[in-house]
Amino acid sequence: MSEESPERTTTVESDDTDAEGVDREQDGTDPATNGVEEDAGIDESNGETDADGDAAADVPALSSRVGEFDDDLAAEVSKLESRLAAVEAELESREERVEELESALKRSKADFKNYKQRAKKRQEEIRERATEDFVGRVVSVRDNLVRALGQDEEADIRPGIESTLEEFDRILEDENVSAIDPAAGEDVDPTRHEVLMRVDDDRPEGTVVDVFQPGYEMAGSVLREAQVTVSTGEGEASDQTADNDS
Repeated sequence: MSEESPERTTTVESDDTDAEGVDREQDGTDPATNGVEEDAGIDESNGETDADGDAAADVPALSSRVGEFDDDLAAEVSKLESRLAAVEAELESREERVEELESALKRSKADFKNYKQRAKKRQEEIRERATEDFVGRVVSVRDNLVRALGQDEEADIRPGIESTLEEFDRILEDENVSAIDPAAGEDVDPTRHEVLMRVDDDRPEGTVVDVFQPGYEMAGSVLREAQVTVSTGEGEASDQTADNDS
């Protein structure tokens, strides 16, 4: 009478099992999966540490990773890495050199610009002083001419004018200025002579007959061309014809 029936026992064990399942669901834990979930959490935290830490900086070189599969290929990759490092170092060195040259070029341009400005200013100063010196000597010639004109009308002013002309010629000579005054019969020089007209003359064709106005040159540079007349050479031919007729 006191022994429970098998059916009763089975019912009690089933109720206990269901109660434990309900407790597990309420606690949110499962002994079968609890360890797995904890391990997964540890792996995920390790992954986050590798991503946020210095793991990326510790990544092995490409040759080392290739060496895990092929030693020969890893050696070639290592050579390429060495060449790449050398090329990058050379490129960096050349970039620094280019910067140095660009800086030096800028300084040279600035120095040359300053030099041109100083040289231009100095030339202007020299020109001004030279002009002042020349004018200071020429005004004395003008004073002599004024004194010559101030004499009596019956006075002979020729000697005074000749003396003034000599003084003026000395001033021009000091300035390295000389007259272009070709002699009759001299060949025409297009760079120094200006032909006003051609005239019939006994002199050879293309030679100077007369100087209408002298020219001037300074240190080999023509300031003004001499104005001349040039022979056509027909005067000599007409004289020979007249002689033959006679």
